[in-house]
Amino acid sequence: MRSRPLAAVAAALLAVTLAACSEAAATTPAADDTPDATLPTEVPAGTKLVVGDPSIKVAVALAGDDLDSDLGFEIEWANVSGGPATTEAFRAGSLDVGSVADIPPIHATWTGLDVRIVAASYREDWEENPIYSFGVAPGVEGVESLEDFEGHRIAYSPGQAQGTIVLRALQEAGLTTDDVELVELPSTGDVYPTALAAKEVDIAPLGGVAVARYLDNYSKDGAHTIEHGLRDDPSVLYAPTSTISDPAKAAALREYVQLWAAARLWIYDHPEEWKAGYYVKDQGLSEADADYLVEHAGIPDIPADWAEPIARHQETINLLAEETGNEKLDAADLWDERFAPVVAEAVESYLAGADG
Repeated sequence: MRSRPLAAVAAALLAVTLAACSEAAATTPAADDTPDATLPTEVPAGTKLVVGDPSIKVAVALAGDDLDSDLGFEIEWANVSGGPATTEAFRAGSLDVGSVADIPPIHATWTGLDVRIVAASYREDWEENPIYSFGVAPGVEGVESLEDFEGHRIAYSPGQAQGTIVLRALQEAGLTTDDVELVELPSTGDVYPTALAAKEVDIAPLGGVAVARYLDNYSKDGAHTIEHGLRDDPSVLYAPTSTISDPAKAAALREYVQLWAAARLWIYDHPEEWKAGYYVKDQGLSEADADYLVEHAGIPDIPADWAEPIARHQETINLLAEETGNEKLDAADLWDERFAPVVAEAVESYLAGADG
C-alpha cells in the first residue's frame, strides 16, 4: 500500500466542513436538477443504474470488502467508454452515467444533449505524470518544442481530449490552426502511433502505454516525444439530466459517486492488485506495460471545492468555442455542484477507514 495522497488528505479536511452541507443538501426526494433543489437520498426498491465506467467495475470486484459496494440497488455495468460512445448511449437512453475526460460534456451540450458533471478527479502531480505526450515521427527534424509545431501535420480528433490538447499546445506556443495542418484521425487503438510510423502525420498526441511502445519501436529510427507542460488530467463522471431529474436514479447516482471516489483512492493505494487484476488480467497487457502505467498513474486529487476545476473548464470551453465557432457556454451550468459535498464526504470516509 502506498502513502496517502496529500491532496486527498487536504480534500478530506475540507470535507469535514462540507459533509454537514451534504446532509442538508440531500434530504427529501425531488424530481429536479436545478441547483437549489435537494438531492434525494432514498433509493426505491427495484431501482437500476446503468453505468459506463469499466475500470471502476473491475476496482469494485478487486477491492471486495475494502469498499462498501452494496448500495441497495442494482448497478448494470455497461462496456461503454470514451466520449462519443458514451454520449451516443445517452441519446439512446441506454446509459445513466459515464466516465470521460472533460471535453465530451461540452460537445454533448453543443449538440443539444443536456448533461451535467457529477464528480471529477485530477492528478496532484500532473506536471510529472501527464496523460499525453506528443509523438514526433521518425525523420522529422527540428521539432523539439511546441513552437516548432509550426508548418507540420498534426493528428487531430475533434470532440476528444486528444484534440483539445493539440489546440491548447498551439495556443501555448502562440500559434493558430492556420499555422499547422490538422489531420483528422480517430484517436482509438494504435491509429496515432501507426500514422506517425507511416509518416502520415508529423506529430500526434499519445497517451498511456502508447508513449512507451512508440519509443521502444521507433526511437531507433529517430522518433521522439515532447512534453507539453499543460494540464491534461481531468476525469469526470457525467450524466444526462434525465437521470438526475429522476428521483430514484438521482438518489442512486448520489450513492454511486461515493463508491466512485472511494474506488479511485483504492486503486492508488493498491498498485500491485490493480496491475495484476486490471492491466494484466482484464486488459491483457504485458507486465512491462502494466508497470509503466502504474508508475505513471499519478496521485489522485479528488477536489472537495469545484471552483478551480470549473474555472479551468471555462478556459477550455472558451478555447474550443473560438476554434469551432460554437457558442461560449457557462462552465458552471455543466456542473451539478450538489454532488461536490457528497464526493468530499466519500473521500473523508475512505481515508478515515484506511487510516483506522
